[in-house]
Amino acid sequence: MSGRPVLVKPGPPHPLPGAVGLSHLSAYDWEAADGVCGGSPHLHLVCTEAYVVTGGRGAVQTLSPDGYREIPLEPGSIAWFTPGTVHRMVQGGDLRITVLMQNSGLPEAGDAVFTFPPEVLADPARYAEAARLPPGTGPDTAAAARRRRDLAVVGYLVLREALADGDNDPYLEFQRAAARLVRDKVPHWRELWQAGALATAERTGAQLDALASGEPSYLGEATAHEAAPTRLGGFGMCGRRDEYNLPGTTLPSPGE
Repeated sequence: MSGRPVLVKPGPPHPLPGAVGLSHLSAYDWEAADGVCGGSPHLHLVCTEAYVVTGGRGAVQTLSPDGYREIPLEPGSIAWFTPGTVHRMVQGGDLRITVLMQNSGLPEAGDAVFTFPPEVLADPARYAEAARLPPGTGPDTAAAARRRRDLAVVGYLVLREALADGDNDPYLEFQRAAARLVRDKVPHWRELWQAGALATAERTGAQLDALASGEPSYLGEATAHEAAPTRLGGFGMCGRRDEYNLPGTTLPSPGE
C-alpha cells in the first residue's frame, strides 16, 4: 500500500433526508372575506406536509372527513396533514414556519389544488387561469396572489359550513374534482417520485445489503452538502416563500 488516499469519484448529488422538500413561509397578513388574515386553502393529493413553527403566532385550519379543526401554531410547535386534508394557514402575528414536504418535487409539479368554487374546478382552463400568477415578486403578482387567495376562501367557507352542519358531500366532491384536475399529471409525478423519494428508499435498502455482506464500499462516497435560498419572498399558496433549488427537487413553475 502506498499510503496515498483513495480518490473516490463523487456520486450524483443526493436530496435532503427522506427526499423531503424544504421552504420557509411568512404567512400572508391580508384579511379575507371572513375577517381572517391568512393563506389560500388547498389540499395535496399524494404528499403529507408539515409546518415547523419558527416564530410568531397563528393557526392552521383543516378540513377532513373527521370535520373542521383549528390547530394553534407557536414557536416550537409542529403540525402536519395527510393527502386530502384541506389546510389554511392563519396569521396571528408575524407567523413564520419552515415547511417540510413529502415527495420533494411533486408539489412544485402541481400536487396542490385550491378550494375554488365548483364551477371553476369543473373547467380545467378556467382553473388554470385562476391559479396562475404573473412572474416576479412585484405588486402585480401580489395583487394576483390575493385575488387567488380570496377565490379559494369563497369555496373553502362553503365546504367548512357544510362540514359543520354534518354534510360531508361538498367536501368529498371537492376531493373528487381535485383528483380529476391532476389526473393527467400523474405520469410525470410518478417519474419524479421514482427518481426522488423511491430511489432514496431503495438506496437505503442497497446500503443495508452492503452492510450485511460486510462490503460497505458505498461509505467511500461520504460527503457533505450546503445550500442557500435561491428565491426570496416568492408568492406561495400560504404566504411569502423562500425557496431552495436542492438536488432531487424541481423548482416551482413561474408565478408559484
